[in-house]
Amino acid sequence: MAFTLRQLQYFVAVCETQTISGAAQNLSISQSAVTDAIKELESDLGLALFERHRRGLTLTNRGHQFYRHAQRILASVSDARRAFYEEPNAVAGTLHLGVTSLVAGYVLSDLLGRYRRTYPRVEVTALEDNGDYLEHLLIGGELDVAVMIMSNVRERVALQAEIFETSPYRLWLPLGHRLAAMESIEIGDIAMDPLIMLTVDETEENTGRLLSAFNTRPHVAFRTRSVEAVRSLVATGAGIAILPDLIYRPWSLEGDRIESRDISGSLPVVQVGMVWRKGSQLSQAARDFIGLAKVPRQRD
Repeated sequence: MAFTLRQLQYFVAVCETQTISGAAQNLSISQSAVTDAIKELESDLGLALFERHRRGLTLTNRGHQFYRHAQRILASVSDARRAFYEEPNAVAGTLHLGVTSLVAGYVLSDLLGRYRRTYPRVEVTALEDNGDYLEHLLIGGELDVAVMIMSNVRERVALQAEIFETSPYRLWLPLGHRLAAMESIEIGDIAMDPLIMLTVDETEENTGRLLSAFNTRPHVAFRTRSVEAVRSLVATGAGIAILPDLIYRPWSLEGDRIESRDISGSLPVVQVGMVWRKGSQLSQAARDFIGLAKVPRQRD
């Protein structure tokens, strides 16, 4: 039989929590219902979506690919439902967006795709740049809205900001790394490991602040602005990384596996949000874009 939307919703919930129990709790259903849905989905597809182990579940390579398809399907269904209530074809005009580097490929692409499907008559332009320059353009009225990391926002008096996504930092490890089998990882456990540092937006600052808070001087083996370079270097054992979960993917471009683990203690989080000029008369197109960003993904 063909898979159902409900099975996709349960599958995505398991992907996001990495446990059957966590997915069941978030969905307010029984664990057996989630387990049965995943088994039926795997049977229908004829492949294993997860690797089972005592720490929970980990997506297989094919499972990771299917996860992206499932997200797009559920987002399209959510957009279709919104279309019947908001009469999107009546909304026209222009929307000028700004975006910082880290969120451009991991947040904006999905959000912008949903917006264009829902409001096809709105002409959208987008500019990627650093946060300071985007704030300058917002204050000057050259941009309607910017999507950026909230800790980067400087002109709090002149700008209005609203968070719509929060992502914790986690430890990235190559397959078979000694830390992957540990029940609890402390910041001191990684002191001697070479660190791959991402230098986009505030990630380097946050990672350095995290390690310095534990009186640990990081041994930085490589600094790069490329997330894909970080993935490849970690996957091949050149070092480890501490990065936001929103940019984590379990496979490098070469097809090598990357593990992700929690670290005990208080880790920073990345907050992604919308920023616009205070007191400005936002267009209907801009208000709709902000509203769409605040709508959570459909799960039930």
